[in-house]
Amino acid sequence: MSSSLDKLPTAGPANDSEFLRRAYLDFSGRIPSPDTVRDFLADKSPDKRTRLIDGLFEDSLWPETMAERFHLMLMERRGKDEHWLDWLVASFRSNKPWDKMVVEMLSPDFHSEKSRGAGFFLTKRLEKYGQNPTDFPGLTRDVGRMFMGIDLQCAECHKHLTIKDYKQMDFQGLYAAFGNVRLQNPSGGIKVKWVREEVVREELEFGSAFNDKKRRTGPRLPFGNPVDIPVFKKGEEYEVKPDKAKGIVGKLKFSPLAEIAQRMVDLNNTFFARNLANRAWFLMTGRGFVEPLDLAHSNNPPSHPELLDLLSAELIKKKFDLRWFFRELARTRTYSLSGLLPEGHDPAQLFTVALERPISAESLLRNVLLATGERDRVAKLKDEDEHSMNSFEELFQSAFAKAPREPELSVSSTLKGALFLRNNDSLLWLLARREGNLVDRLCKLQDNEKIAEEAFLSVLSRMPTEEDCDMVKNFLENHSSPEIALGDLVWALLSSTEFCVNH
Repeated sequence: MSSSLDKLPTAGPANDSEFLRRAYLDFSGRIPSPDTVRDFLADKSPDKRTRLIDGLFEDSLWPETMAERFHLMLMERRGKDEHWLDWLVASFRSNKPWDKMVVEMLSPDFHSEKSRGAGFFLTKRLEKYGQNPTDFPGLTRDVGRMFMGIDLQCAECHKHLTIKDYKQMDFQGLYAAFGNVRLQNPSGGIKVKWVREEVVREELEFGSAFNDKKRRTGPRLPFGNPVDIPVFKKGEEYEVKPDKAKGIVGKLKFSPLAEIAQRMVDLNNTFFARNLANRAWFLMTGRGFVEPLDLAHSNNPPSHPELLDLLSAELIKKKFDLRWFFRELARTRTYSLSGLLPEGHDPAQLFTVALERPISAESLLRNVLLATGERDRVAKLKDEDEHSMNSFEELFQSAFAKAPREPELSVSSTLKGALFLRNNDSLLWLLARREGNLVDRLCKLQDNEKIAEEAFLSVLSRMPTEEDCDMVKNFLENHSSPEIALGDLVWALLSSTEFCVNH
């Protein structure tokens, strides 16, 4: 996997602190403790990074972290649902293959308590928001984006004007399946919102906005063949007939959702594995081989086609084993590169230096509470308390999260986030001295170098440099109140770019 790097000058390997923090954020969703950093730095064994990765993948936080990251990627802050999140965590904990997860999302069994949460991918997108009608085209578009890496939005009413590969037939074929579902409230033994499919008797008719010619298609994947629509005698369309009086919701003999889901994960659909490989690489490095992630087409080839082909083939060979795949990516030379640009380096050269990557609002809050030593205290407060966990979650969501339906793909500083870090009363509350928190620990230290070490290890997960130590010493010596000065020191580290991104 590293052959493409051998031809270009690259950054050196990340130092131990940088690698440790990066891996902890990626696979446990949080920064390491000061003692963890000290132990890792003191460990001189040559295989310690491999053992670190192995340990993080065996930790119970890995499925929770991956569930959080995939939730943000798949739902793009449309909302949360406990059944959906439980299903994601359980899927990663049991190492459910990705193709099985996708089938459960696209053709959900709402009768199954174990898998019904997967249906949130569909049901949430069928909810109306504001004065807008049900966004069937948006659901259709998102299926193509998330699972094939193709955005067919501009091919709904005519062929795509700028991408020759994307035809109107590709959009309408998906629409024939996903425009055929109806959102239902809990009923008939189904305890969550669910989707009902209408009986399909004939192909979908559609026309271009540019002419009067009419065309027809059955449900189909983009670039694939339409599903044959079976003909049933009236009254024989159901395997289980619906009966409202008895609370029976019914089951169709022909399900376009089930047909599309199976074709989506079929090995003949090469877009499926390539999209997963591309998105996984993006999650690990901050950039995909294909950018944007959802515009894969012949005029937008991958930056490293051989590597994308290799990763896609390995995914198929390993039956879409996500734990294995992410572990392998974590062991590549690319993942372990430093974020420091070498002299004369061209930033346009891809994957030759570690990129800054965004940290979600959820992870940022978690790390602020861990760094300040206030997580346990905040977790014990009641919801109505001004400084409860719910209150902090709302504050961080408002300050750092993207708007609903907007993907979180890059590091982007905002005025709202900057003002929050500078002035928010709840954030400043975390910096007041209380028994056992970081400021309290720093106040009990007499030596400036030890203060600098504890502060930098707690917040930035690294030892301070000589320059850092001098800065801390000069700052403390020129401040009349040591306690206030230490709070200000912690605030400065928390609000730094180094803390707020993964690198």
